[in-house]
Amino acid sequence: MHVDHGIGTYHGLALVHEKECMVLLYQGGDRLYVPLERLDLVQKYSSTEGAKPQLDKLGGTTWIARKTRVKRAIRDMAQELLKLYAERKVAGGYAFSADTEWQKEFEEVFQYEETPDQMSAIADIKRDMESPVPMDRLVCGDVGYGKTEVAMRAAFKAVADGKQVAVLAPTTVLC
Repeated sequence: MHVDHGIGTYHGLALVHEKECMVLLYQGGDRLYVPLERLDLVQKYSSTEGAKPQLDKLGGTTWIARKTRVKRAIRDMAQELLKLYAERKVAGGYAFSADTEWQKEFEEVFQYEETPDQMSAIADIKRDMESPVPMDRLVCGDVGYGKTEVAMRAAFKAVADGKQVAVLAPTTVLC
């Protein structure tokens, strides 16, 4: 796929005026020669459907129209996100109470030593929960690295403030 000319098929390399070029074949048999130093203009096109893509015509309008539609869709999505985040910023959230003795007691019975990353995640989550701004956080990590403990501490904090919590976990190891 060429940024300016759309979808073509790779047709090998060719020497043009002593410069090595990538050859892209377009609808109607037209060829585009892209100097190797301009490969930044070319990307591999892949489709989730797995079907062969429709080739664009060099100098045609389909590629320009498709790019225009995509740019418009991206702009619309960005505007929706800006609106959503502006609304979230204005709408106050619930500020949870600071840690109670009960919370500290719950955390002290954890039988393992917390990793620095766990401690950082726990501190960040508690700071978010104690703020009146709605929390937007994702905790991710490999299996066995303590995400559940981080989640349980947040859940405990919520329940201690009278909120409901649901904890979901797989019943089998996911490989």
